[in-house]
Amino acid sequence: MQYYAPSFLRAIEELHKLPGIGPKSAEKLSSYLLKMDFDSFQQFIDALEQMRQRVRRCKRCYNLSEEEYCPVCQDPTRNQHQICIVEESRDLISIEKTGVYRGLYHVLQGVLRPVEGINADKIRIRELLHRLKQEPVEEIIMATNLTYDGELTALYIAREIKAFPIKITRIASGLPMGSDLEFADQLTIKSAFKGRESMELEE
Repeated sequence: MQYYAPSFLRAIEELHKLPGIGPKSAEKLSSYLLKMDFDSFQQFIDALEQMRQRVRRCKRCYNLSEEEYCPVCQDPTRNQHQICIVEESRDLISIEKTGVYRGLYHVLQGVLRPVEGINADKIRIRELLHRLKQEPVEEIIMATNLTYDGELTALYIAREIKAFPIKITRIASGLPMGSDLEFADQLTIKSAFKGRESMELEE
């Protein structure tokens, strides 16, 4: 016997597809949306539609943007000689909230996962190498997460850019292994940036 209206069940099913949303959470969210007044619900729908229509990737760093270049890349006061490499735009946001970093970024849109078939061609490594040939970069800061995949990605990139006359550093101090920037507090991220060290590559 079906106890819920089909349209309500469909809403639960669609919300359950979102990452981190289990069946119970999807049901609670569906109930909450159903209880919203019409104006609030319409604002919510409009926000989703506008995001879908307007948001794209910055042509330079691949951060989320509504214009050809994101606000960071458009800011002439940023240090044009530093590029901080992050996995996703949410990591960039976490760093920006601290105010500790004033350089540029490069968003990989993922990490290397060979077992899953995610190799260097599937993320924005090729685009990074192109940038390094075009821009006056003096330091690359590896801010991929301190997970196995993040470490693998940072090491791969460091080896790829070893031939460039660029200082390569890695955030580490203050962030325990296995941690994600997205969930780290601002003080911890500040410590990680200030205590970054040069990456040592084996010959």
